Amino acid sequence: MGAKNGIVSLVIDVGGLDAQDRERIEKDVRSALARLNLPDLRIAMTADREQSSRNASTSVSYTPASSYTPASGSSVPRLLAVGSGKGGVGKSTLAANLAVAMKRAGVQVGLVDADIYGPSQPRLMGSEGMRPTAREDKLVPVRGVVGIPMLSMGHLAEEGQAIAWRGPMAGNALGQLVDAHWGDVTDLVVDLPPGTGDVQLTMVQRFKPAGAVIVSTPQDLALMDARRAIALFEKVNVPIIGMVENMSGYVCPHCEKVSDPFGSGGAENAAHSLDHPFLGRIPLTLRLREDSDAGAPPAAGEGDIARIFAALAGKVIAFTNADRPGVDR
Repeated sequence: MGAKNGIVSLVIDVGGLDAQDRERIEKDVRSALARLNLPDLRIAMTADREQSSRNASTSVSYTPASSYTPASGSSVPRLLAVGSGKGGVGKSTLAANLAVAMKRAGVQVGLVDADIYGPSQPRLMGSEGMRPTAREDKLVPVRGVVGIPMLSMGHLAEEGQAIAWRGPMAGNALGQLVDAHWGDVTDLVVDLPPGTGDVQLTMVQRFKPAGAVIVSTPQDLALMDARRAIALFEKVNVPIIGMVENMSGYVCPHCEKVSDPFGSGGAENAAHSLDHPFLGRIPLTLRLREDSDAGAPPAAGEGDIARIFAALAGKVIAFTNADRPGVDR
C-alpha cells in the first residue's frame, strides 16, 4: 500500500484466484477500509505470470488461427469502438476510463485491447502479468480494475515480445479476442489501433460495432486523421457516437493555471462541421498520467477527472439506450 497526493493505492496479489474470488476480495477490502475515511482509494489486482499459468485450468500459449470464423450461434456483446486516425492522442487511456465509468454506472461492460501490435490496456487496467485461460476453444477473459473482464495481446504475448504478424493474422487474433467467453457482459468497449487498416476492417466486417467514439487532440494535424477514421466508419454504416477532444488544456500541478499547448476547441468545431455530437473535453493533467502508468484509472476514483469520464460514459450509455436502426439493445 502507498499514498501520494491524497491518493491511497493498494496492490493485491490475486494469483490463482478466479474472477468471482477477485471481485469478492475487492469488495471485502473496500468495506474494511471504508471506516478509515480514505480520501481516494485505488485498488489494483495483479498476479505472477508463472503462478497464474500453474493454477489456470488451461493455460494459453497463443498463436492466432490461420483463418477465423465465429462459431455458429456464438453470441458477442454489443461492440462500442474507440478509434482515432493517428497514434499518440490518448485513445487507449480514454477507452480504459470509459469502460471503468460505464461499469460504475451499472453497465455490464468488458474491454478488448484490439491494438495487436502495441497493447497497453494491461498496464492501464492493472492486469499486467495475468493470463487468460481457454474453455471450449474460446478465451476466458482476465479481470482488470473494478472487476472488468478484458482481453489483450498483452495478456498472451511474452513481455517485450514484438508482434510481427501480417494483416490477416492480426485480424484473426482480433476475432478470437472478441469472440470469447464474456459471460453476462452486454457492452464491449474495443480499443482500436490508430489508423484505418486491416484490424479496423476486420472489426466492421465480422463484428459490426453499434457505434464508434472518435478521439482527437485539438490541433489540425490530429483532426485531419480523425476525419479519415470517421469516413471509414461512415462508409461501412457504423454510427458515430461522437467526438472527444483529449489533452484539451494542460493544468499546471503547481499553480493550477490552464494553458493550451495543443490548441483548444478543434475537435468540437470538427464535430459540429461534420454534424456529429461532441462528447466533451479531457484535460491533460499530471494525475491522469501518473494514475494511468500505475494501472489505476482516475475514473475508478473521485474528483474532477472522474466526473468528466462519468459524464462521457453517460452520453455513451444514452446512445446505446436510444432506439435507432442497426443498434442492438
